[in-house]
Amino acid sequence: MDSTIRLEESWKAALGPEFRNGYMTELKRFLLDEKQQGRQVFPRGGEYFRALDLTPSTGFVS
Repeated sequence: MDSTIRLEESWKAALGPEFRNGYMTELKRFLLDEKQQGRQVFPRGGEYFRALDLTPSTGFVS
């Protein structure tokens, strides 16, 4: 997993494999392109996973 992804540790463990899928790379590239074109992207980068930070995984995600 990309070490720059700020995400609560229990979610990192549960979702780590998803971040290695090609569609996540494509999504990241798309969002960066949008920003470079002057478009606003919400939520801001540091807040993408804020909801998950506030609700740690309780083991129901596999």
